[in-house]
Amino acid sequence: MKRALLVGVALSVLGAVHVMAADLPNRRVAPAPAYIPPPVFSWTGFYAGVNGGGVFGDFTKGGKNAFGSPSGGLVGATAGYNQQSGNIVVGVEGDIDWADASNKKTLTGPVYTKGQLEALGTVRGRLGYAIDRVLLFGTAGYAGGEVKTSLTDVPNGLGFSDSSYRNGWVAGAGVEYAFTNNISAKAEYLYSQLESKTLFSAPDTTKAGINISTVRAGVNYKF
Repeated sequence: MKRALLVGVALSVLGAVHVMAADLPNRRVAPAPAYIPPPVFSWTGFYAGVNGGGVFGDFTKGGKNAFGSPSGGLVGATAGYNQQSGNIVVGVEGDIDWADASNKKTLTGPVYTKGQLEALGTVRGRLGYAIDRVLLFGTAGYAGGEVKTSLTDVPNGLGFSDSSYRNGWVAGAGVEYAFTNNISAKAEYLYSQLESKTLFSAPDTTKAGINISTVRAGVNYKF
């Protein structure tokens, strides 16, 4: 009889414990979601944009004394293509800029002169090193520009004017940063040398080329 009573009490206690356990909150922790790393940015692709900045330089040979050092601004358009492999980015870029960089001089006589860079275009290779969205690059290639010169020789009653396209080369370096997967901004320095040309007639004949430094910024859209 006592044994049956003890078994009944034990069963009652076990039942109560089971009911209490069922009422407790579930303490199991849900598994953390799997980590998905952000996609790696790539510079590969075609792009186009706009650029603008300042230009300054020096006429060379006889033009150094005749026309001096022009300066001014420029604005234009850019297009190119990049291919990235690891951290290395290679590409090609072209641009065409309208420029207004000029200088006037008054020489003994008096003789009045003006030298002006009216347009500048380049086609360049680019070699860069990408640190995620930052691209450090060097660049070099072909440059060509429209150069206008004029001279008024008061004592001899002569006036000359020449507007010609000059070929040359360009080299420089810069940095570009991608704000989004499509939009980036860059800053760069380019140094160009354009060929010399013999200008005007005696007694005012002179030979002049032009060296150009360009500091500019641009915004590109990658397709």
